Amino acid sequence: MMKTILRPAIVLFVALTVLTGLVYPAVVTAIGQAAFPHQANGSLIERDGRAVGSEIIGQQFDAPQYFWGRLSATTPNPYNAGSSSGSNLGPTNPALADEIKGRIDALHAADPDNRAPVPVDLVTSSGSGLDPEISPAAAAYQVARVAKARGMTSAQVEALVGEATSARQFGVLGEPRVNVLKLNLALDAARG
Repeated sequence: MMKTILRPAIVLFVALTVLTGLVYPAVVTAIGQAAFPHQANGSLIERDGRAVGSEIIGQQFDAPQYFWGRLSATTPNPYNAGSSSGSNLGPTNPALADEIKGRIDALHAADPDNRAPVPVDLVTSSGSGLDPEISPAAAAYQVARVAKARGMTSAQVEALVGEATSARQFGVLGEPRVNVLKLNLALDAARG
C-alpha cells in the first residue's frame, strides 16, 4: 500500500519540480530576452559605457542642482529594490505628518524664495518606494531652484523638463510623468 502511494507522489514531485522550477523559468526568460530585452535586463540607462541607473527604479537626489524625486519608504536604504514597499503610514499617523513636514522644510530650505504650494508627490512616498517619476507639477515646482543652482535660465530648464515628460500610455492610461534620472542626466549633458 505504501509503495502505491509513495511512488506516484515522488514522480509527481520530481515532474512538477522540473516543470515549474526549470522549464517554466527558462521559457519565460527566453521570451523576455527575445521580445523585451531592455526591460528584461533591468531597463538600465548607460552613460559612457557604464550603467548609471534604471528607468524603472528611482534614485535619491538631494543636491540643489538636481530635480528631486518621490520619497522612498524602503529600508534600510532609500530606493532599495530588494525591499520594495510602502510605508503603510495612514493619514492620521503622526510619523507621516512628521515625514511630510520634514520634506517640505527641506524643499523650502533648498529654495527659500519658492512659496508655491508643494505638489503632493514631492512629500509622500509611492506604494512601492521605488517610483522613478514625478508629476509635471512637481518638476515645475523645482525649475527655479535647479536653474539658479546651474546658472541656467528657467526657460532652458523648462525645455528639458518638456523633453523628459512622457504622456499618458496609449493616450488614456496613467498621468503625464517625468523620469527624474533621465531629466537629471539631460541637465548634466546640457551643462557639458
